[in-house]
Amino acid sequence: MPAAPAKPAPPANAGAAGTPPPPKKKSRKLLLIVAALLVVLAGGGGAAYWFLKPSKPVGAKPLAPPQYIALDPAFVVNLADTDGVRYLQADVQLQTRDPDTAAAIALHSPIIRNRLLLLFGQQTSQQLNGRNGKERLQGQALAEVKNILKAQHAANQVDALLFTSIVIQ
Repeated sequence: MPAAPAKPAPPANAGAAGTPPPPKKKSRKLLLIVAALLVVLAGGGGAAYWFLKPSKPVGAKPLAPPQYIALDPAFVVNLADTDGVRYLQADVQLQTRDPDTAAAIALHSPIIRNRLLLLFGQQTSQQLNGRNGKERLQGQALAEVKNILKAQHAANQVDALLFTSIVIQ
């Protein structure tokens, strides 16, 4: 008699009562792909926010164009040197972005010119030698102009005092 074919062996993880085997564990590759996709999307969203955000705060007032007010004529003063007669000639302009300050400068220009003449006349040629000396004088003159306007209860939003020409002889 021929031998009966052998029955295939049941799978090792099959239950005793013939229940289906439990599902295999999902691959970690899928989890890594999803995590990488989330990182890329978050980075793209952050980059879009950074490049597309408004550069100025909403409601910020744009700066007015600068106005330059020349204090004409040029200042010519004797310097306070004791070893000889030396002169300073300086062309001065004031910069502001505030129309009220520009009007105040025009109104009080005689007082401004007087105080700047007195300040310039106190300098010596040695003090004005080199860039640092001229910048120091420029800072003192700007502070003087602001103090004058403040004392006159006027707008004093002067941004800069500029020497457009300066000659020391």
